[in-house]
Amino acid sequence: VQLQASGGGVVEVGDSLTLSCVIYGEIGYAVGWFRRAPGAEREFVIAYNRNGDGIYYAHDLEGRFTISRHIAKNMVYLRMNNLKPEDTGVYYCAAAGSRGGGMEEDDYEYWGRGTQVTVSS
Repeated sequence: VQLQASGGGVVEVGDSLTLSCVIYGEIGYAVGWFRRAPGAEREFVIAYNRNGDGIYYAHDLEGRFTISRHIAKNMVYLRMNNLKPEDTGVYYCAAAGSRGGGMEEDDYEYWGRGTQVTVSS
């Protein structure tokens, strides 16, 4: 299984950006996004639950960030609206595999390389 995130870049405060993640292999429904801000630990952003019928949100991101997927294309997307400087970081897509998914790093078995998002003020 391999995951590859893309779509990062430099944007301005208030802009929107959509990240994409292509998934190679069978990984089930539990996929999501994490991010790592400069000098910080990697943190949960958003993810589908193991059944694919529910979404976990990081509390302070709900309403600005959304997740979607195109199952036939094996793609998962992260739409980020009204971006703020504190959204700057490396964004990672992750697939739970046999671990079931959730809001913790250990809930995910497969990780893609990150894509850098920089929000300039």
